[in-house]
Amino acid sequence: MQKLKDEVSRLLAPRVSLEPAEVINLLEIPPEPNYGDLAFPCFSLAKIKKKAPPIIAEELYEELRNEEGLLWEKAVPRGPYLNFFIAPEAFSREVLQEIWTSGDKYGHYNLGKGQNVTIDYSSPNIAKPFGVGHIRSTVIGHSLYLIYRALGYNTIGINHLGDWGTQFGKLIVAYKSWGNESDLKEDPVNYLYKLYVQFHKLVEEKPDLDDEARYWFRKLENGDKEALDYWNRFRQLSMDNYELIYDLLGIEFEYYHGESHYNQMLDEVIELVQKKGIARESEGALMIDLEPHGLPPVMLRKKDGATLYITRDLAAAIYRYETFKFARSLYVVGAEQTLHFQQLFKVLELLGFEWTSKCAHVPFGLIRFKEGRMSTREGKIILLEEVLNRSIEMAREIIEEKNPDLADKESAARAVGLGAVRFGDLSNDRIKNIEFDWEKALDFSGETAAYIQYSHARICSILRKSDKKVNVWDESAGSLLVTEEEITLVKTLALLPDKIFASAENYRPSILARYLIDVAREFNRFYHNCPVLDSEDNLKKDRLLLISSTRQVIANGLALLGIEAPDKM
Repeated sequence: MQKLKDEVSRLLAPRVSLEPAEVINLLEIPPEPNYGDLAFPCFSLAKIKKKAPPIIAEELYEELRNEEGLLWEKAVPRGPYLNFFIAPEAFSREVLQEIWTSGDKYGHYNLGKGQNVTIDYSSPNIAKPFGVGHIRSTVIGHSLYLIYRALGYNTIGINHLGDWGTQFGKLIVAYKSWGNESDLKEDPVNYLYKLYVQFHKLVEEKPDLDDEARYWFRKLENGDKEALDYWNRFRQLSMDNYELIYDLLGIEFEYYHGESHYNQMLDEVIELVQKKGIARESEGALMIDLEPHGLPPVMLRKKDGATLYITRDLAAAIYRYETFKFARSLYVVGAEQTLHFQQLFKVLELLGFEWTSKCAHVPFGLIRFKEGRMSTREGKIILLEEVLNRSIEMAREIIEEKNPDLADKESAARAVGLGAVRFGDLSNDRIKNIEFDWEKALDFSGETAAYIQYSHARICSILRKSDKKVNVWDESAGSLLVTEEEITLVKTLALLPDKIFASAENYRPSILARYLIDVAREFNRFYHNCPVLDSEDNLKKDRLLLISSTRQVIANGLALLGIEAPDKM
């Protein structure tokens, strides 16, 4: 589709007094296939030409009616738009050759060469089990990490662990008061979590426990050896547990820079804020008044000298820019933290950092299971590891029923089970709350990862059975693909680069996920109506090339969502 855009933009640019790149930015995909394949809106030319957009579209049509295009065969005015229709044979050959040549790099750009993108995602809280509530940040962030890397950027994954704060004072008090060493060794993270829940139940009867917790956290901030020993041990036990989850999901981070990493930088942040004159003392606490900017005030330091979450986030943002000189810095954090990031970015702006505009909060809604909502303080939590293992087990049962003779059921079950959880999240617009439904997520015929994976496996099966192999590019390739199903499938495959770019620009992997459903749907419509293995030789060769290209697009797209594309299911 990009080459079609390039051709149309070069054609239109001198006629509308715009640069080709400006024309490309204006081009749209029409909402209905019968409207055309590419549309140029004439609204922006109305003021310049002092004419109504429909008249401009008609005039452009008259200028172009005798032109011959390589990848387009006609241009038709429709209201304020000039719509271009592809030349099917040339377009099919162009698209299929690009997929053939690019292989697993099809859809990738080199836009971000030499530029860094930092992505802050996952970020579980130390000494608590990895709950399913963190799945959204984890899979959305990881997909954006992969997508930006496909665009040529150097992506830097940062796991901003919740490894600091008064909760560690609570945990130390709980462990010192009623902790048991043997229980800690047997099941470290779940035991620490039980202590945390127990603390919150008892604090209602003994409010002085909160004072004791604050006391121990101050000792921790002041570098007390006993407090640090507890903290280091609890942190390492938690990290060992989290690594098991990340290994299962195939996720690695460049940095595990939690909140504690920035402790040594907090004095510099406080000093900078005071030097800029944007902070004031209020009853012993250090505050920044953001009300003139339509935001509530921010507290950077409590009257007892303890710092807050936003103080550490300021230090983290400054550290990341000084270290990585990022082109973009993304924070994949729940929508409930929107105000926090508005305040954070406003303070950075007031401090005079021009790079603040490169920072973006990527919010998302809640995930709910029918089992109910979670609360770590009340002890209501659904463990992510249990969710993933359950999904794999359910996938194994389905595969056993559908394909009992499959050689490696375990690998297929892992791919389908983990894919179901990831896609169940990523196929939804991130800002919406979602309710995870096991039956829907593992439906081989619905809008699911399993449906897309099954389409991929079906194509692999057809290619294995064929007596003709698609292993050499032929200049006449694609010339026999003329049916409506074939042309529509080619057009769909051509959209992958645009969908990857749109997913990055909008921070929405859901754009790519929904697109892959379209690819699988168009493939299955094609396969139902157009025989492949039973076609005559030359047509069979073209159709094998088409489904091979479809397989490549599905595999490339799923890979950017962090999902496997199994060859057999």
